Amino acid sequence: MVDAARALCIVVVTLWHWTLSVTHRTAHGNLTMPNPIHAVPGGWLATWVLQIMPVFFLVGGYANLVGWQRARARGTIAVGFVRSRLRRLLWPTAAWALIWLAGELIAAALPGSHRWMWEWFPGYLTPLWFLAVYGLLIATVPITASLNARYGAGVLAALVLLIALGSVAHRGAGLTWAGWVTAALVWLFCHQLGYAWRSWELGRRPLAQRLAVAGTGLAGLVVLTAVAGYPASMVSTAGVESNIFPTNAAIAALAVFQLGLLVLITPAAERLLRRPAVWKPVVALNVGALTIFLWHMTAYLVVLWVYEGLGGTLPAQPTPGWWAQRWLWLVAPSVVMVVLVVLFVRIELAARRPRGKT
Repeated sequence: MVDAARALCIVVVTLWHWTLSVTHRTAHGNLTMPNPIHAVPGGWLATWVLQIMPVFFLVGGYANLVGWQRARARGTIAVGFVRSRLRRLLWPTAAWALIWLAGELIAAALPGSHRWMWEWFPGYLTPLWFLAVYGLLIATVPITASLNARYGAGVLAALVLLIALGSVAHRGAGLTWAGWVTAALVWLFCHQLGYAWRSWELGRRPLAQRLAVAGTGLAGLVVLTAVAGYPASMVSTAGVESNIFPTNAAIAALAVFQLGLLVLITPAAERLLRRPAVWKPVVALNVGALTIFLWHMTAYLVVLWVYEGLGGTLPAQPTPGWWAQRWLWLVAPSVVMVVLVVLFVRIELAARRPRGKT
């Protein structure tokens, strides 16, 4: 189930960026990629399921706890575990960064003016904040996993209290720094929820308990958005305060709700995943999950360049013509993505190979 959830995250993030971003040129020639949620009546409700970043951290917490438990059973020390986990993350990321940097330096050396990627398409780099936050969480696993083993629900309760205090300081007292501290606590909370998912075997709990998890998260979302004034959309929306930058309490509630949905469907999903036709694509996606995450925006950008080179115009609004083209922005980047995965997935696979006992 955890592997299926990870595969779902990769698919949703990739397809959202490719097909549900109104990517267009600004007056200065920069590329921007807002989403059309504001133009779809009730579209904010879809974000309570499709804002999948909390699930990334839930899955990460579950997988990191499994990895830590296995490492301890083998006698691996904390430094060795963290080094191994970070290698899996950093090698593919370093390869991506070096290749793009080399391209930028070559372009800068050519005659004519040059603008760096972050100047004309910052949206290309925005998704990578996840890697930085996740890397920091990996470094804390020996501590946070030990706290989970010793105090369990007490750790989650303490984080909820700290998030509440940080929210009051940020939204009530206007302390900007408190907002960013709260953001860090929210992602730590999501990761710790992944520990709870694993430790308490939530997917195998009685239906009433699984419903209680989803209901608690849903109640939190309703209170925060309908009473406390948090935005209803869980993704950044034009003209509306963002729940993501900085990440706030609404995302913590969303994580609980989404964990509840995952554990609710676990029995049915596990039966479905026993079918080879379903399981094999999940395995394939997990083999190159980080490669897809790193390179999916490159695939998108290649198609954008070709599209504009052939005379296409990128609309600035989700017009009927824009909706009619969604098939193109699904198929064309997918073709490029297959090529990029073939080229670069070997780096991800090499990073997973054990380097010996530490």
